[in-house]
Parts: sequence; structure tokens; C-alpha cells
Amino acid sequence: MAEQTFPGWHGTTILAVRRGGEVVVAGDGQVSLGQTVIKGSARKVRRIGASGREVVAGFAGSTADAFTLLERLEKKLEAAPDQLTRACVELAKDWRMDKYLRNLEAMLIVTDGDDLLVITGAGDVLEPEYDVAAIGSGGNFAEAAARGLMETEMSAEEIARKAMAIAASICVYTNGNLTVESIRK
Repeated sequence: MAEQTFPGWHGTTILAVRRGGEVVVAGDGQVSLGQTVIKGSARKVRRIGASGREVVAGFAGSTADAFTLLERLEKKLEAAPDQLTRACVELAKDWRMDKYLRNLEAMLIVTDGDDLLVITGAGDVLEPEYDVAAIGSGGNFAEAAARGLMETEMSAEEIARKAMAIAASICVYTNGNLTVESIRK
């Protein structure tokens, strides 16, 4: 009997752009199973509260896994208010060391308006070099477009929306149904 393989879930392009004291996080709404679009309006960018200071987070990967990580991040932020980098490093350490957490399949982009970070299950907490970060199936397309648009006079939101439209026109796992959140320092 041939081994059946479950087609992978694909979808999600999350892009963050920092410009002029503002950080914009945009995420598309597509979730695909193999070659089939399962949902076109998923909301993968959210605000999370942390001791009175808001954080905007976008996630790619398994939704349940991402929500687990976001809940853990909120707890880390409660323990270290106004210290997003420290909370993210603590989350990444737990993610690598905890038997349950290390099996979670998701990536996060988080910002408090000051810091902009990408967190991975490999234990990475990365700050983008060019004020642009992207994750997910169409992340490379969106990041390349946004980096090119950073040379224009466009606002952070205009760059994010235009770059996501470019990614959606190239990546079959990305659509134009956006959730956009912004935060200022």
C-alpha cells in the first residue's frame, strides 16, 4: 500500500514596514490546503495587550500554534513590561527548550512601535536590517517589493499595501484581502 501524504497547509504573507516613527504590519487572508483555497479572509495580524502597552503581531504557520505562542508572549510581556526584545528572547528560549513548544510550527513578526522583531522556532529573534520584515509563503516577494519601495516617498502603510499587492500578483498562496495594523512610537 502506498503511503498517503497529507498535502501541506500553505498561505500567509505577513509584512512589516517601519518608516517615519510608524510601523505597519500587513497580512493577507489566504489559507490553502494543497492547491485549494480553504479560506480567503483569515485574520493573521492582531494587537495584543501587554501591561497597558500595545504590541502588534503577525503570524505565519499553524494558527493554533501561533495563538499558543502569542499567549506565551503576552505572559512574557507581563513579566517584563516595556521590554519587547527581552520578552521575545525569553519566548524563543522556551520555544527551543520546551518539549511541547519545540513542535510548534509558526513564525511571528512583532512590534511595539520601537522594536520590530521576527521570532522563529529555531530560537532566532531577528531585527530586520532595512526596516522591512516578512514571513510566510509570499514573504520573500513582499519583502523584495517593500525594500524597493523604501526608496520612494511613500508612507509605511502605502509601502506595505503596494508590496502586498505585488506579492499577491506573484505568489499563488497570497491574496489581496489584507488586515493592516499600525503602531507609532
